[in-house]
Amino acid sequence: MRFEGQNVAEFFSNIKDTLSKVTNAISGNSDREPPKAAKGNKLNSPESEAEFYTGTRDERGEYVVSEDAAPLEDSEYLDSEYLEPEYARYPIVKRDWEGLKRLIAWLEIEPQVTSLQTQGKKLLRPGLSLLGTQSPQKSESSKFPENSQLQDTQLPINTPLQENSAPQENTKKRIPRRPRFWISLGVVSIGGGALIYGLWILYTLDKGLPDVNDLSAFNRDGTLTIKAADNTILLQSGPATRDKLKLKEIPEQLVKAFIAIEDRRFYKHRGVDYQGIVRSIVSNLIERDLVQGGSTITQQLARVVFLNQERSIRRKVREALLAQKIERELSKDQVLERYLNLVYLGSDAYGVADAAWVFFSKTVDKLTLAEMATLAGLPPAPSEYSPLVNPDMAKKRRNLVLQQMQEAKVITEGEAKEAMAEPMVVKPSPPKRFKVVAPYFASYIRKELPRYVSKDALEAGGLTVETTVDLKWQKIAEKVVKNAIEVDGRSQGFEQAALVSMDTKTGEVKALVGGGNFKESQFNRATQALRSPGSTFKGLVYAAAMAAGFSPYDSYEDEPIIIDGYQPNNYGKKFSGWRSISDALTRSVNVVAVKVLMDVGFEPAIKVAHDMGIKSKLSPIYSLALGSSEVNLLELTNAYGTLASQGNFIEAHGITRVINQRGDVIYQADFKPKRVLDKDSAAITTWMLEGVVQDGTGGPAALADRAVAGKTGTSENVRDLWFIGYIPQVVTGIWLGNDDNYPTWGTSGTAAYNWRDFMSQAVKGMPVEKFPKLPKLEGRKGSIKAKPVEPKRIIRGMIVNEDGAIVPYNPNPEPKYYPPQEPAYQEPAYQEPAYQEPAYQEPASQEPRY
Repeated sequence: MRFEGQNVAEFFSNIKDTLSKVTNAISGNSDREPPKAAKGNKLNSPESEAEFYTGTRDERGEYVVSEDAAPLEDSEYLDSEYLEPEYARYPIVKRDWEGLKRLIAWLEIEPQVTSLQTQGKKLLRPGLSLLGTQSPQKSESSKFPENSQLQDTQLPINTPLQENSAPQENTKKRIPRRPRFWISLGVVSIGGGALIYGLWILYTLDKGLPDVNDLSAFNRDGTLTIKAADNTILLQSGPATRDKLKLKEIPEQLVKAFIAIEDRRFYKHRGVDYQGIVRSIVSNLIERDLVQGGSTITQQLARVVFLNQERSIRRKVREALLAQKIERELSKDQVLERYLNLVYLGSDAYGVADAAWVFFSKTVDKLTLAEMATLAGLPPAPSEYSPLVNPDMAKKRRNLVLQQMQEAKVITEGEAKEAMAEPMVVKPSPPKRFKVVAPYFASYIRKELPRYVSKDALEAGGLTVETTVDLKWQKIAEKVVKNAIEVDGRSQGFEQAALVSMDTKTGEVKALVGGGNFKESQFNRATQALRSPGSTFKGLVYAAAMAAGFSPYDSYEDEPIIIDGYQPNNYGKKFSGWRSISDALTRSVNVVAVKVLMDVGFEPAIKVAHDMGIKSKLSPIYSLALGSSEVNLLELTNAYGTLASQGNFIEAHGITRVINQRGDVIYQADFKPKRVLDKDSAAITTWMLEGVVQDGTGGPAALADRAVAGKTGTSENVRDLWFIGYIPQVVTGIWLGNDDNYPTWGTSGTAAYNWRDFMSQAVKGMPVEKFPKLPKLEGRKGSIKAKPVEPKRIIRGMIVNEDGAIVPYNPNPEPKYYPPQEPAYQEPAYQEPAYQEPAYQEPASQEPRY
């Protein structure tokens, strides 16, 4: 007899709801009638029982006897064993499988289990349905007479049962009478199913593991790191590691101290140390304290980077799988390096370098053996073992580390005793990550970051921002601003200063200082303060004029004039007659600047200024030519940088790249130059601005080794002092003034002088480049179309006096006479003369008279 297979589809049909029913069936709790003994049917023999378990069944699920079956002999087997139902001797075990149900719900895999059940049904449906097969009813006669004709019992054609049908019926009746068989089958099925589920769960978890190749770039959630162009950290916020070291930069004894106490078999396991887990449990039970941890260094690294501190089996399984994956893809040295740079050691110290500074005010290479052991003992409970919080506990833990190092033969007994004898001495320092370098520049970067990075990425944190700042230039700029305030400010009545310096070819901000003291005032005057630019705005007006086809030699009369009620005045209310545009710019003549703006038009002039880099609102009024619309220092410097780059605008920026906590680049700067001013117009404007420095108000900005172009500016009542200047490679702007807009008594030449102080140091050693030559002017056509302003009323030769009345201009006004006033009598204050001891004088010797 043959047995082709067993149908176990019911096991997969509903793992949560029907397992109890299947178990009841397995235990003998069946609805079928107990079988009765069959007499004289020759099934009562061991041979037939053996053949039963190798039998086959047809496609309808009934067990059949093959045609070549051997004759059966009578036996008393059934009479002796099955006269009483054997299943009654066994207790019925009912299982509701609540544990498995809860496990499935906890693992959150109910949808996957259901899917697997459905697939199991499809795969196993053609098999045997042993559990669902019902036993046929017992035949009326257990014995067929010899040579009897089959009439009512005639089987259909093609039936596999040709003879001995009675034995088949009794065979089917015996199947549910064997509890041991059903129990074995149930155990195997449940065990196999559990194994399948377990393997499937592990496979699912393994597939969901993150990439571990970028651990070197990892930053914790909620952190922000801003770096200078040379990779120096400017600012860190959140739980970040300030100083990340290469493994070769960490003392060998410090590395071995961590291995000895945290993971002695680090070089022998593949991420999970099963022997170490057992050892740690035994050691902790013996010591009745947490002296050893069960997690390997690799598991701890996986927990820090990818997981959290949740106490659950699921997290431990993921931790173990991650540790094994890390070990497959990284070397042991790489694992150690990342662990020692990321492990939290208490007191806001992340990594061994930060901890060495926080606890001992040392770099790692200066640590003693005892100090190294102190740090190595911190990971399990940084607060409890902190030498700043609990010195006695820290010392006990330190000595335990030294003992472990001795047992691991990392140090000798003598070294261990000597280190143990040392007192617990600490020299605390604030974490380095609290220190901010270039604070005004860093604050500018933090405000710019949302422009380039999504809100979700900012909230997630773990970002590293790479910037453009040159720390050498930044330090020079900070010193220049400090000296300007402390030296020039005292004598000229200003309390604040700001400086911006940019690369004209890339738009990168190389230095930015927004005030004299960031601790006293975080207000960034380079980017946040809107101030009247004064005459520095004239450079943009004249650039628009050149773009409209004007010539630097076009002349305008400097005269008293009132235009639609507005009267432009020069310094000292003096007027000098006809002047060329170039000469008017050199001498900073206000009347000519207003007349040029009128001929160019408000709309073209404003558009050119915006295209060149001005972002603030510009009002279409006559005083725009004299800087009545407020701007900030950064955008005005950016606009002059467009002139330095020969008419190509590149937006000022301080961020080059942003990297998330997994090492992915989520932003890469890609600023392209945009032509906003034709080359000839930019060259002509630069040529005129060179004259400002050579022969005009910008003289104090002149450099000894190269040409400079730029423009001074003074706002109304001398409230703001400006100078924006450039060489072909660099543009720099300086502002001096008061936050409360109080007038100064200085001059824009002071700003030009401080500009030179910065640039002479910053560009020292930089190759000298020359400005473009003045292009041919004859027949030159403009690149923009002028839209002249048509005023409603112009009054020439008249001025508005102090009373608001319009009067003829008097070039030589008589000085006002102020009659002398008798000073009021004041009683002189009496002062007691101080007593002075008369000086002793040697009497002169005289000859006695005779």
